[in-house]
Amino acid sequence: MIPVWLRPGSQGGSELTLHIQPGASKTELAGLHGDALKLRIQAPPVEGAANAAVLAFIAAHLGLAKREVKLLRGDTARRKTVWVPLTVEEVTKKF
Repeated sequence: MIPVWLRPGSQGGSELTLHIQPGASKTELAGLHGDALKLRIQAPPVEGAANAAVLAFIAAHLGLAKREVKLLRGDTARRKTVWVPLTVEEVTKKF
């Protein structure tokens, strides 16, 4: 079964819908927030620091290089869509 926060990407790969809580005490997965995967991010939402931390966390969690993870939508919002070059099945196995 495919999680509600995960879907096939339009250019191949997969898209993850994330809800971000910046300025947390530590960076971690925090379950679901509606139809999005919730991430607590230690970095503040200043000058792209939280976005960079989100991409780095997703890359590390999936065993990818940071350059392989792309922010598609939500540059200044808590709700973000991130693209990864893995199939939905590969992502599901790692989460």
